[in-house]
Amino acid sequence: MQRVIIHTDGSCLGNPGPGGWAAVLALDGGAARRELSGGFRRTTNNRMEIMAVLAALEALKRPCAVELFTDSQYVRNAVEKGWLASWRKKNWLKADKKPVLNVDLWQRLVPLLERHQVRLHWLRGHAGHPENERCDELARARAGSGDLPPDPGMAQGGAGER
Repeated sequence: MQRVIIHTDGSCLGNPGPGGWAAVLALDGGAARRELSGGFRRTTNNRMEIMAVLAALEALKRPCAVELFTDSQYVRNAVEKGWLASWRKKNWLKADKKPVLNVDLWQRLVPLLERHQVRLHWLRGHAGHPENERCDELARARAGSGDLPPDPGMAQGGAGER
């Protein structure tokens, strides 16, 4: 199974506001490297953090062993602490019976987490890690680019304002 190292980040200029996401994918050993980025004109930081992970995993053509580095506690905790599994069991409701925010993105992410062997690692953001800094740079550039499409999840009302 191909090993891939992924770094991700999301950025939002205002929350909600224009947002960008980015991912850097590298084959284990650094033989090949790919940068991905995108964004939306009105979105949230949490949506961009999820979108970065989602886009990176969607870019993989076959099942891979993935070491994924994120500075998002939200994404990390949703996967590692079992929030995502619990939300699914409860038909996308949280423990307080309120709907899960960003459900459209979580639902897209679930099959990707099942397809790939993903190990999440949390990195402190803005702490000088070169790949995290590069993702931040790409995400901020996309957020400020001005030619962004609407975020369909925001129009559905399931994103919340965080």
